[in-house]
Amino acid sequence: MPLTTSSIKRALMGKPLDPFKSDTRHHMALITFFAWVGIGADGLSSANYGPEEAFLALAGHTHLAIFLAIVTAFTVFLIAAAYTQVIELFPNGGGGYRVATTMLGPKTGLVAGAALLIDYVLTIAISIASGVDALFSMLPLGFQDYKLLMALLVAGILTYMNLRGMKESIRFLLPIFLGFIATHTILILWGIFDHSAGLTNLVPNAVNETQTMAGEIGWFAVLALFFKAFSLGGGTYTGLEAVSNSMNNLAEPKVRTGKATMWAVAFSLALVAAGIITMYLLWDVQKVEGETLNASAFKLVTANWEVFGVNISHEFTAISLLFAAGLLFVAANTGFIAGPNVMALMAVDRWLPHMFSALSNRLVTKNGVMLMGGMAVGALMATGGEVHLLVVMYSINVFLTFTLSLAGITRYRWRERKNPKIWHKLFVVVLSLIVCATILMVTLVEKFSYGAWKTVVVTGAIIALGMAIRRHYEGVRARMSEIEKELGGAMFGSTPKPMPEEKPKMDPRHPTAVFLVGGSSAPGMHTFLWVQRLFPGVFKNFVFASVGEIDTEEFSDEANWHTLRRDTKAMLKQYVDYCSARGMPATYYHDYGTDVIETVSRLTERISADFPHTVFFAAKLIFEKENYFTQILHNQTAYMVQKRLHTKGQNLIIMPMKV
Repeated sequence: MPLTTSSIKRALMGKPLDPFKSDTRHHMALITFFAWVGIGADGLSSANYGPEEAFLALAGHTHLAIFLAIVTAFTVFLIAAAYTQVIELFPNGGGGYRVATTMLGPKTGLVAGAALLIDYVLTIAISIASGVDALFSMLPLGFQDYKLLMALLVAGILTYMNLRGMKESIRFLLPIFLGFIATHTILILWGIFDHSAGLTNLVPNAVNETQTMAGEIGWFAVLALFFKAFSLGGGTYTGLEAVSNSMNNLAEPKVRTGKATMWAVAFSLALVAAGIITMYLLWDVQKVEGETLNASAFKLVTANWEVFGVNISHEFTAISLLFAAGLLFVAANTGFIAGPNVMALMAVDRWLPHMFSALSNRLVTKNGVMLMGGMAVGALMATGGEVHLLVVMYSINVFLTFTLSLAGITRYRWRERKNPKIWHKLFVVVLSLIVCATILMVTLVEKFSYGAWKTVVVTGAIIALGMAIRRHYEGVRARMSEIEKELGGAMFGSTPKPMPEEKPKMDPRHPTAVFLVGGSSAPGMHTFLWVQRLFPGVFKNFVFASVGEIDTEEFSDEANWHTLRRDTKAMLKQYVDYCSARGMPATYYHDYGTDVIETVSRLTERISADFPHTVFFAAKLIFEKENYFTQILHNQTAYMVQKRLHTKGQNLIIMPMKV
């Protein structure tokens, strides 16, 4: 087989997937178990850094840790219960973005979407940084200088894996996920039961010490310290929203699969996080330079482990940390799955360039995956891969999204408050809203100067950019409507000519003009009329061709695909009817695919085979102030198609259309 660009691309990225085959959706849809691994790993992996942040924030008052463990587990279940309502109400995904947009308005949705985008960028960054920390906890301090380089390498590898497809990346990482579950379950159970003698007195002693502490500094100070630790451990609860954001990737029935995945994540996270905090307390774990708190705890727990008289503490701890690092890399994968999904939804709503809703031939949002990977690399380099700083930035965006989402659901449930059957649901979302808003405010105030201001600035910049993009698209849409009205009388007037009894017949021997038209009729009408003026009487046949792009909106919902096909055919028939009524032989062609250039190329080959003497025409929007910004927002499809056709010996003339 000759070595070509296509063969190299197929070898690296995998065989193209057909979006129209029924088994393609089945191949890509995640059942509960795979969803737990690929999407839920984000939540479970936070047990590697969330409990540590909370425990260290107690500032030596470790007797409060048992209450922290209990409240942590409760909060996980509370947020999970609230987000099952998001799953019920928004079964097609979008999570916090869709909730905020629908329940609180488009601009609030933009804020939630911007926070989610930064959240998932930081999901990738913090998971990789924390995973590298776990790996380097096994190495001498002299290796610490190489952590950032290792993190950047992992980010590149994960970006490549996700360009091949999400299920492929999940299957590759599955053994790591199961290894984490096995090793950490053993360590936590052994760590707790080996010191089980202290369990019975744990709560009474904590109560007595807390009362003594309150007598010295006051209850307000005690509660302030506790809630500060609870809030700064907010990283523990991150990842729970990923399931609701990625519902379009789940197997049918989506709601049942989504709820099952959410509860699987909640149970595993609550048990692991609360167990680790309890283990810290029972073993009096202290922070060691160059080690994570989990690494220090595991070394203490396994210190006396022997097999056939040989101590295996170092080996088992190393294996556990390897699996922990692996799970964190799996969790980074969540950012590559859920982040581009949110980006695609925002692109459909015109807050982001349309290119971010496009699918590759592997049916992944390739532009979103590459941008997420690039931004994660930027975040790692900007912070030096410092986990403590990334956790602060990460938590703020997560809880901003939590707060907006739950505010939207609370508003929805409040409207139904007269129905007693939903009172328990209203109670859950209101309580969750209060908890999440509290964590957000405490973290923002407490850590504003440390790094919280950075995430506020970056998120604010994304919001401002989104508003500018939306304003541009709305301006172009308004101008298109004006042009359609101006040209409408010329082409599709209110008093069209009657259709002839027999339509004019096409003759392949005659010169044929082929018009590549899109969803808006303005560019197509503009091109057709100009060809009539520039080449009067030259062309005897007229062909109208259109390519429907299958993006995330069409692929995630089959009804949207049928709507696209119906609207495309109706639009093309309108052109043909206009020509037929004026005695001009005309017909239409249409095709659909994820890669517009490849699909257009395939379609033009069909047309050229049927009509050998063809000249293709297409419109290109021209702006008075052409710049890099407009080039990104309006792709260069016409030029790329022209280049492709010219290499095949076909002619394409681009007609400029000033907007």
